[in-house]
Amino acid sequence: AYDAARVAELAREGGDGWEGIAWHLWLQYELDRQLMDAVRHLHARGVALKGDLPIGIDRESVDAWSAPELYHMEAQTGAPPDAFAVKGQNWGFPTYNWALMKQDGYAWWRERFARLSRYFDAYRIDHILGFFRIWQVPYEQVDGIMGWFDPALAIHGDEIWERGIPFSRERFCEPYLREESLHDRFGADVEAVKSRFLEDLGKGAWRLKPEVDTQRKITGLPADDLTDRVRGALLDCVSDVLFFEAPGSDGREYHPRCGMQLTRSYAALDPDTKAKVEDLYNDYFYRRQEDFWQAQGYEKLPAMRRASNMLLCGEDLGMVPACVPGVLKETGILSLEIQRMPKVMGSRFFRPVEAPYMSVVSPSTHDMPTLREWWREDREATKDFAWEMFGVASPPEDLSGELAALIIDQHLRSPAMWAVFPLQDLLAMDEKLRHPDPAAERINVPAIMPYYWRYRMHLEVEALCGASSFNGRLRALVGDSGR
Repeated sequence: AYDAARVAELAREGGDGWEGIAWHLWLQYELDRQLMDAVRHLHARGVALKGDLPIGIDRESVDAWSAPELYHMEAQTGAPPDAFAVKGQNWGFPTYNWALMKQDGYAWWRERFARLSRYFDAYRIDHILGFFRIWQVPYEQVDGIMGWFDPALAIHGDEIWERGIPFSRERFCEPYLREESLHDRFGADVEAVKSRFLEDLGKGAWRLKPEVDTQRKITGLPADDLTDRVRGALLDCVSDVLFFEAPGSDGREYHPRCGMQLTRSYAALDPDTKAKVEDLYNDYFYRRQEDFWQAQGYEKLPAMRRASNMLLCGEDLGMVPACVPGVLKETGILSLEIQRMPKVMGSRFFRPVEAPYMSVVSPSTHDMPTLREWWREDREATKDFAWEMFGVASPPEDLSGELAALIIDQHLRSPAMWAVFPLQDLLAMDEKLRHPDPAAERINVPAIMPYYWRYRMHLEVEALCGASSFNGRLRALVGDSGR
């Protein structure tokens, strides 16, 4: 446990272990000094610096150690399922105790912003949606799909019944395991799985034994041939539910499981119940929360905005509440507009020319395939993209340098305040300079946790500075766009 007096004693010159502690103190000082020197050097040349603020803190960090009361250590931060991660994302960070943070005017956040403002003129708030509501996964679960938004207005059991849904906790909240689906789940191992991991409830119904009734228990099982073969299927069994009981509600309130429509439990409902559950699901995720979440954003973000003079840029991608654009606009925070992630329902692609001024446009993010990798992944999508954006009917199978330049030019000519590009997408314009393998350009895969951010530029900085053709082309594109 953190002991302020003990820490002060350790940091006292001449105390026990002083030499090792002094080295770390010097290192922090030296890193700050060198970074400040770089900032002054760049500012003198008219270069603005944009930093990044992660939404979470590591549960093993000094923040969690010194002030654990500011975080919900029993929970994990993540994201709901989407096209890039069908099982959702679990980042493993504890969630914030916003009620306690509010008591001192969000001092922890204000101190964080003050420190950032020493180095940066602008910063990106990672997952700004977390200031409205965060995706929270109980610590005993592993897949992001096992979470719900917090805070959120849960559904009372009375309302479920009033909508004509024949709700019972056993049917709607427990994993749906039936005899007819077990072979599909476990194949030739089905009898061994029944014997070792399942309880027979009779009438074709089965239940996970207590030693495997959470995903955390399943991932912690000792390795053996059977377990290693069926571990993934067991994890999927745990997530085959329709609702989660709201913690602390004593069985009175519930959250719908995001993406429940893909479960066997949902498929087994009769058509009338499906329709009623679907209507409740849509009301929960897309209607009833809006005013509540809007109030959450207006409560927190102005305090963050006043904490420094930096320009704020919000990463507002994913399952975005309808209230978010208005709150960002009112609080003077830039939105993020990604061409392959349009925010208008029914659109396949976003046109940079339609971006609002208070925004940042970019062709990719660190969580997505680069332009070149995406071009190879989905041939039909890239053919539609080339035709819709540029009138090119038969684009090459690999993204050409010319098409890459057209995409870069599109973004530079956008009315958005900022156009930001991954280095890999800029290098795509030069077919001799770019990496020979598009897959090697990937930074992060959200569906793989943990996925180590192992991208390294394949060129030395000196080689990039000496690439006169590439640099001249980029300089001309920027100049012609008026940026």
